[in-house]
Amino acid sequence: MPVIVLPECHLFPGCLMPLYIFEERYRLMLAHALGHNRMFCIGNRLDNDGEEVISEYSTAGLVRACVQQDDGTSQLLLLGLKRIQFKSWLQEKPFRIAAIEAVPTVVDDEPEIALLKAKALSLFNIGEAGQAKQLREVLATNDDLDLVCDVLSYHFTRCPKLQQKLLGEPSLKRRYEMLITALEKHP
Repeated sequence: MPVIVLPECHLFPGCLMPLYIFEERYRLMLAHALGHNRMFCIGNRLDNDGEEVISEYSTAGLVRACVQQDDGTSQLLLLGLKRIQFKSWLQEKPFRIAAIEAVPTVVDDEPEIALLKAKALSLFNIGEAGQAKQLREVLATNDDLDLVCDVLSYHFTRCPKLQQKLLGEPSLKRRYEMLITALEKHP
């Protein structure tokens, strides 16, 4: 899968991310993705004593909309589909292509996870007006426990290390526990 490398940037399944593609290597990557299956992912770049290191986990993304400008740049919306792990690098230039493996979701105890979802939503401090209230209502009525956890993780966690842990954790119960701990610390 093609990879765009960005600092402190994570996409989660079920979420949309707007991107502005302007670098030549990523213009080539986007053309490649659009010519194949419209998919690529974001590699989170870590700085390690001047050496570029890419986090182990990401999300496969689907280009839902793309508008190319007259100057060759593009604006697009990337929809997160599935959590993945980078296994190896098949290509590094002109853009990266990675061999990937899906990160499975393990549903340990669905009734307990439903309770954790309710607790996470109760900590979801967004007020009671307008779009925020609508989002809470939509998430509260959504039966897809995995999706709700991913949406909350994407929108309400800002720590890249935590986001990496959430992307790599197969246990849905454990992901909710990590999310709740983060929401309790930073409402």
